[in-house]
Amino acid sequence: MRPSSARRPSKASAPVFAALGDETRLQLVSRLCERGPLSIAKLSAGFDVTRQAITKHLHVLADAGVVRGTREGRESVWELEPHRLEAARRHLDSISKQWDEALGRLKTFVER
Repeated sequence: MRPSSARRPSKASAPVFAALGDETRLQLVSRLCERGPLSIAKLSAGFDVTRQAITKHLHVLADAGVVRGTREGRESVWELEPHRLEAARRHLDSISKQWDEALGRLKTFVER
């Protein structure tokens, strides 16, 4: 049985999940969620990687549409693009609903 198109994640969500699959990138997203827009210097504080590595991770997130960077004078300031994260969350909610339905069917089968 093929999933309906309403339940199938769009091709646009795959890069988001791939980008969030890295621990450093996930930590960067968390930091931006907590603190709002930040410069590279502030984002890289406390990480055990170089600013150049942080910049590369931010570009991966930007390519996936999760963050965007803007120039403010000599600094690059990065911020979240919440609509892409919201779309990914909707796909996870859909998967969760499918699992709940499948477990409900299994429970009904087992209890008969």
